[in-house]
Amino acid sequence: MSKTNQPHALVVGGTRGIGRAVMEALVEAGHKVSVVGRRAVAPGWPKSVRVWQTDLAQAESLPPLLAEILKVNGPLQSLVFLQRFRGEGDSWQGELEVSLNATRALIELAQPKFSRRQFNSIVILGSIAGQLVAEEQPLGYHVVKGALRQLMRYYACSLGPKGVRVNCVSPGVILKPEAESFYRLNKQVVALYERVTPLRRFGTAADVARVVRFLCSRDSAFITGQDIVVDGGISLLWQASLARQLVPTRVKQVTARSQPS
Repeated sequence: MSKTNQPHALVVGGTRGIGRAVMEALVEAGHKVSVVGRRAVAPGWPKSVRVWQTDLAQAESLPPLLAEILKVNGPLQSLVFLQRFRGEGDSWQGELEVSLNATRALIELAQPKFSRRQFNSIVILGSIAGQLVAEEQPLGYHVVKGALRQLMRYYACSLGPKGVRVNCVSPGVILKPEAESFYRLNKQVVALYERVTPLRRFGTAADVARVVRFLCSRDSAFITGQDIVVDGGISLLWQASLARQLVPTRVKQVTARSQPS
């Protein structure tokens, strides 16, 4: 594919973890990728991918930021949101500003700037915490992830007639490079999680990135308004079934057949 025909993908929150994996997957698929992130990039960053450092909580910086990105790399075909609040201070307000308000603002700014191609796509990284409660995450994170699912549905309906699809990808537990040391020191947690997950393993950043890449491709041309869960099937299991797997029972379960008439 020539550089002039490369589809342009903007990855917001793409400098590390799942975001970096998404960037790499899109580059591999032939996209011209722009990245917005809070941090400077680590060694080994692809020279072809330009990064704009910014604080997404500063709403006034977003219009000139997007204008510069489009000037450098051209109209968008894909817009991917993976950012979350990582700063100091009030996590509630931070999550609202960085994860929710910035996503809405950039979608509103970007919607007239998409290319004339028929496969334009917006993908928002959700979370299982948008449906269930993850005690290690703060309240603001849960509220924002739930709100992003409904924001996705709204824009799927309003932007569909304009040729833009909007979907969510919601990961479960993902083994990110920055968390490897924790799991190496807690092997029992690893063994337990792999035991109760139907696919018998952790998810990886690459697993999530491949789903995002699919949603940014013409292969998903008739998919919009969907929340795709990437968790190895663990969210399918009933809590009582999990409890029986984890704690040995002393008495055989009484079934309807074995009950006296």
